[in-house]
Amino acid sequence: MAKERIFPDYLELDALNSMSKGCMVEHLGIIFSEIGPDYLKATMPVDHRTKQPMGLLHGGASVALAETMGSVGATLCIDLAKQYPVGLEINTNHIKSAQGGLVTGTAKPIHLGRGTQVWSIEIHNEEGQLVSISRITMAILDRKE
Repeated sequence: MAKERIFPDYLELDALNSMSKGCMVEHLGIIFSEIGPDYLKATMPVDHRTKQPMGLLHGGASVALAETMGSVGATLCIDLAKQYPVGLEINTNHIKSAQGGLVTGTAKPIHLGRGTQVWSIEIHNEEGQLVSISRITMAILDRKE
């Protein structure tokens, strides 16, 4: 997809991060860190909240980061007064484990249609190694009047 601006010009990180207060996103420590012309970045700590009993990043935490990023990306690309996004399907491949530090997700659209959106989310560790890759399909539903 071209690097045209897909997000509103007025969008600020503080606004994205304030939406996370009081929900799982805040609990997992997910913080949006960058808004590009056609991508979003967010970080998540690999700590007691996001590890599985073997001390590795829990696959479900990676999926939660990916779902959060794809859902927020989809939300920012529609008129919320007329429509809202809901997740249809998410697929994740876990490539490499992470034991600590931060992981960073980058979400980019593959398809921005009227009825569906498809987003790709890559999660990397602090060394830049690919930890997981996800693809989420979002349904874009019309609000009923």
